[in-house]
Amino acid sequence: MNAQTDVHLIAGPAGALDIALDRPAAGVSPIGLAVIAHPHPLFGGTRDNKVVQTIARALMSRGLICLRPNFRGVGQSEGAHSLGIGEQDDLWATWQWAEATLGANAGPSRWMAGFSFGAVMSSHLAANWEAGRAARGLPPQRLGVCLLVGLATERMSPSPPVAMTRMIHGEADDVASLAGALDHARPFKQPVMVLPGAGHFFHGMLPELREMVVQAVADIS
Repeated sequence: MNAQTDVHLIAGPAGALDIALDRPAAGVSPIGLAVIAHPHPLFGGTRDNKVVQTIARALMSRGLICLRPNFRGVGQSEGAHSLGIGEQDDLWATWQWAEATLGANAGPSRWMAGFSFGAVMSSHLAANWEAGRAARGLPPQRLGVCLLVGLATERMSPSPPVAMTRMIHGEADDVASLAGALDHARPFKQPVMVLPGAGHFFHGMLPELREMVVQAVADIS
């Protein structure tokens, strides 16, 4: 993805887990860690999805070290698709490795982000953040942001938004409808940033998406 990207095979709950590690530009002191979850594995979703990479670039510009795991059964990650249950364990395993390997020098912030199916997975981790970390022996650490892009709601049930949730959606999304995202957000009075004319994959609008991500988290450290 860029000169600062490293690839690692780490121990995961279903075997090896294939992750990409993206660092901020040289000379930028990191403010924390972010894990970014990719779209549905059974429909071609991988950590190298263009929207996922765009999210990573935006968060790196804020000083976040970004980890993009391939869910089980994708790329070099072992195992098979687990209907969104094992995939949450894959994200927790990524956090365990990140804290053990990078946590001491990464800065204090901890962010979750995801696109489509990955946004649903991220919502579940955010909703279970404190208990999930404690169950896995991770040190207590406040969740700074949960960024949900193109949240898939029609065939999935995301968790309710947490306090620092940020939602971004394409107006013309034909995979995960804007109406579904608004229906999910409405009971919680959760704002949704909408990019007019954008489809699910933000074709031709990735620079605009990147700027929206930067704006969405501009006031958060």
